[in-house]
Order: sequence, then structure tokens, then C-alpha cells
Amino acid sequence: MNNNLQAWGWNDHFAAHFAPFAEQDVCVGRIVLEHKRLYRVMTEHGELLGEVTGKFRFTASGREDYPAVGDWVVITPRVEEKRASIHAVLPRTSKFSRRAAGETVEEQIVAANVDTVFLVNALNNDFNLRRIERYLILAWESGANPVIVLSKADLCEDVERKVAEVESVAIGVPIHAISAERGDGLDSLAPYLREGQTVALLGSSGVGKSTLINRLAGMDLQRVSGVRSKDDRGRHTTTHRELFRLPSGGLMIDTPGMRELQLWEADDGFRDAFDDIETLAEACRFRDCRHEREPGCAVQAALADGSLQRARFDSYRKLQRELAHLARKDDARLQAAEKNKWKKITMAMRHAKPKR
Repeated sequence: MNNNLQAWGWNDHFAAHFAPFAEQDVCVGRIVLEHKRLYRVMTEHGELLGEVTGKFRFTASGREDYPAVGDWVVITPRVEEKRASIHAVLPRTSKFSRRAAGETVEEQIVAANVDTVFLVNALNNDFNLRRIERYLILAWESGANPVIVLSKADLCEDVERKVAEVESVAIGVPIHAISAERGDGLDSLAPYLREGQTVALLGSSGVGKSTLINRLAGMDLQRVSGVRSKDDRGRHTTTHRELFRLPSGGLMIDTPGMRELQLWEADDGFRDAFDDIETLAEACRFRDCRHEREPGCAVQAALADGSLQRARFDSYRKLQRELAHLARKDDARLQAAEKNKWKKITMAMRHAKPKR
């Protein structure tokens, strides 16, 4: 195992943020696996099993404050025990987030400090443009560069037509059609997998993420299984997020399949994903145009002449409503979090107050 931190993505950005800790008896490591609040951390001492400190838990205001796969963390290593205490998470350069499962409005960070996001969609019966749009919103919002990987090209009779369909909803985003099973098109992914560069694989179950990572690694790092014959949908084989180092020197984060991708905060990401419609809206006669029956609506004109597909516009409106609903619920969450923060501060001050 290569313990050179640069090989795991360490750079000047993280070094600058670690500088305030340099005087302390601590070092850094990168989270390579997360499982039930325990973390595998790659360090200069090798791989250690890490756990956050009590102080970390006390000051954390929410799930998003905890380490995620790809994070660089400040640790106290206990080399003899192969363990480490995690004190802090260094500021992230990017993060791919979704809304956590359940009724609670809470951010779940899927991967952090990612340079490129491979949005993997299979060219079989599970091909879905609307899902690609949803993934693109969060990919743009993450701060990483999205790349669409159309897998299982060997199962598609009209690859060029499918690529053209994706181009219509992913304007300006690189698109690569591949077959990991046969090894076709894998060379086109090499520029994203250079030494120290981190790529996250995201997509539904059964799209071939594990097969792809095994091909790129030249060995079976991840277990794979087939898809259901009746609908081409996959079975969950990856059960946790994990970061691997590839023979090319590139770093890849594999993630469990996410069929229901709940949106998180995505203002800029939404505008980037629907830049064609946002640009049309700027040409409407009225600034507050709702794109329904208003005169001089550029969006309705584009729908009428066919330059904008009705399905894409309907998706735009649906996701717009979903984000607005999330924003309203998130306001209540933030108010509760602020109240809880001051409650913790008050409790800490009471404990710190000297007894008379």
C-alpha cells in the first residue's frame, strides 16, 4: 500500500488548511471507507481505523459535519493499535450531497473532494433521461465536473441515437459510451484518472459501476451481480462508499446504487442543468413570467416550434417545485439547528463556570 499522501490527493489547498494544526501532535489522513460511524483512514502510517472524538460529536450540528468518504481529516494516530481519533474535517473542495432517506430534512454527503463525477447510466431498458437530469443538478452543485458515462453499449442497438438524446439534456457535458464487459471505450476515461485525481461513480443499481471499477483496476475489487431480466434493473451489490487507488494513479469512489435520488440544495446546480431553459426565460417579455399563457413568453414559443421538448420542460417544472418545497422545510431545519447550537453553548458555559 502506497502511503504517500500526494498519491491519495493531498495538495496545497489541504496543506494550507492544515497549517493551523501543524504545532499540535496530530497528522492528516483521507477517509477511504465509512461504515456506521467508523472510518478507514489512509495516513502516512498506513491504514488506520478512525472514530470521531467526543468533542467532535458535541460540536457537530448535523450529519453533514461528520466525515465522508474522500474527506481529509485531522487525527491523532495510535499506530500500535492501528486506530486513530478524528478531531476535525478539513474544508472540502467539493461535495456531492443528497437528501438523506426518511422524513427528516437532512443532508447526506455521498462523496467529498471529488474532481470529476462519473454519472453512469446503462444503455438498456433502464435508460432514463429524467434521472440523468436529476443527477446533473447535484453534480453541478457539488463543485466537481460532471461526465456522463453510458455503460453497457454492447446491449444497445442504436448507441448514437441514445447519445444524441443525452446531449439534448446535458448540454456541454462530456459523454462517453462504453462497454466495461468488453473493454470498449475505456481509453476515453483515462484523462480523468490521472495521478492524484479523484472520480466518484454515481448511478442506479445495475448500471455497471462495480464492473467498471474492476476493469479499470485490473482486478475484482467489487462484487458484481446481474440485473433482473424483466426490467433490466440491478440488484444492490455495493453496500457502502469506498475510495480505491487505481493502477493509473487515479482515485475512484464507488457508491451504492441510488434509484431514488432526493435533491438537496441546488440553486446553481439547477440553473446549470437547465441552462437552455433558463436562457430562454431571460428572453421572455416579463421578468416574472410563469411560462404559461403570458404574451411574449420565449419558453412557450420554443415549445410551440419544437426547439424545446415538452418532457424536458415538464421535468424542469417538477424539479423546480421539489426544490422550492425542500427550501421551505430546510428553513425550519436551520432554525432548529441554530436553537440547538445555542443550547449546547449555554450548557458548556454552565459547566465551565467556577463553583463558589
